[in-house]
Amino acid sequence: MSRLNIAESAPEMYKAFLQAEQAIQEGPLPATVRELVKIRGSQLNGCLFCVDMHVHEALRLGETQDRIYQLSAWRESELYTDAERAALAYTEAVTKQPDGVSDEVWDAVSAAFKPEEAAYLVAQVAQINLWNRIAAPMRTRPPKRG
Repeated sequence: MSRLNIAESAPEMYKAFLQAEQAIQEGPLPATVRELVKIRGSQLNGCLFCVDMHVHEALRLGETQDRIYQLSAWRESELYTDAERAALAYTEAVTKQPDGVSDEVWDAVSAAFKPEEAAYLVAQVAQINLWNRIAAPMRTRPPKRG
């Protein structure tokens, strides 16, 4: 059981978080990139609930199991596009140290994404870190699926 149900305890704040998530989802960033970023950020943050949720969502959207299996070692994998690699490198840099995004990492993002897409990538990485920092410390658990 979770320590605190944020949705119940602070419904207006939670609603605002959901609205931001919806706006990002409706943006120009490809769904595959969004889900890979969410999974990788959640892996780095140790957020079991979010890893579970976004792996299931990625599979529902058509992501392959092999790409999910190889995500934690994406640099060694040949299964990811240049754009996905740029997004994953950015995700790792921001998640590990927010001011640690090197020019090289940002240049790869700029080369792979149009400015509007890059803006949504920035928002998506910030948003998954927000969700992870709610769910992990509150010890939110995924549903048991058997």
